[in-house]
Amino acid sequence: MKRAVLLAALLNLGAAAQDAVPLYQPESAVSGVMRCWGSTQMEGLLKLWQVGFQHFHPGVRFENHMYGAVSAVAGLYTGAADLALSREIWPEESQAYKQVKGHAPIVFEVATGSFDVPTKSDALGIFVAARNPIEHLSVAQLASIFTAQRVSTWGDLDLSGTWAARPIHRYAYVYENAGLRLFRDLVNAGSPEWNWETKGFGNVAKPSGGRIDAGQCILDALAADEDGIAISNPHYASRAVKCLAIGREAGGPFVALTHESAANRIYPLIRGVFLFADRMDPRIGEFLRYILSREGRAEVLREGDYLPLPDSVLLRERSKFR
Repeated sequence: MKRAVLLAALLNLGAAAQDAVPLYQPESAVSGVMRCWGSTQMEGLLKLWQVGFQHFHPGVRFENHMYGAVSAVAGLYTGAADLALSREIWPEESQAYKQVKGHAPIVFEVATGSFDVPTKSDALGIFVAARNPIEHLSVAQLASIFTAQRVSTWGDLDLSGTWAARPIHRYAYVYENAGLRLFRDLVNAGSPEWNWETKGFGNVAKPSGGRIDAGQCILDALAADEDGIAISNPHYASRAVKCLAIGREAGGPFVALTHESAANRIYPLIRGVFLFADRMDPRIGEFLRYILSREGRAEVLREGDYLPLPDSVLLRERSKFR
């Protein structure tokens, strides 16, 4: 709850500030079953929305089948689901959907990914060793580091002195990781080009059970390599590494990754939470209006890990109802 209170303060989501976001007003009474598929990690947030919605529509019943993000959109095009809650849709998922249904799914962005909660669509931080003098990079420079538009030394990124000739060592998630897929979309316009010298990390199983998250493995490797640069989760940052400010343009402004910059979406490498549907029947329309209302956004704050949509994004999504 402390995280939610802090975030509310950062976003200034007091009663007066929320005037632009309407309270939920049902347009029609709905009932029946809504079948929801999607990300396991998002089920807690989904249930909060469902309980809140049922206060207005007690005749609605939900059946949740949260098998994972990879199954979410497939639930729609196979007819097993009415709604899918997941991360960004992948090109092959979109292509499969269109081949089966003959059209693209309806897509609404319903929340922002977390700031630093592992597995909850966390923001992508760019890290270097604490002693590295570089403080910021542009999106174009990230593309040149991690894609086929290669740079090879820190001097190629304008560091001088003894740093100029030092090689750049790259660390990231495995190539098919959902966060890394989004990173490639954001910095390289979806091109599959990639610098294959990048060392990729997945989750590591512990002999005693459980696992070590890939983000932790990445930053552990970076901490032992002063020439490294890494894509990882700020949750695992230590004093041995530092997170760089990132700018969309070469001349900045350069934005540090914080709760506030992720929530306000001024940091360039944040992720979203999306709800997909095949059609807009009255039940789905009412549920979406609830999610994209003042009450729906309050439930995101209550959940505490995902971040609520800023006014501008929420109102943009509501405009799709027209």
